[in-house]
Amino acid sequence: MSYLFLIPVSIALGLTGLGAFFWSMRHNQYEDLDGAGARILTTPDQPLPPLELLRNSHAQPDAG
Repeated sequence: MSYLFLIPVSIALGLTGLGAFFWSMRHNQYEDLDGAGARILTTPDQPLPPLELLRNSHAQPDAG
């Protein structure tokens, strides 16, 4: 009898996944598949600021 509960649950999960796929297609999530792979190779690395500088910037709000 528990399989009668699992059938609607599996259909709902399938429709949720299908809805997420169509949402991503509508919002152009698959438009530039090679761009991120190329940008990671060509973008120059920038060093992180020193940890003490980060701590001080969070401790003292900007008077602005």
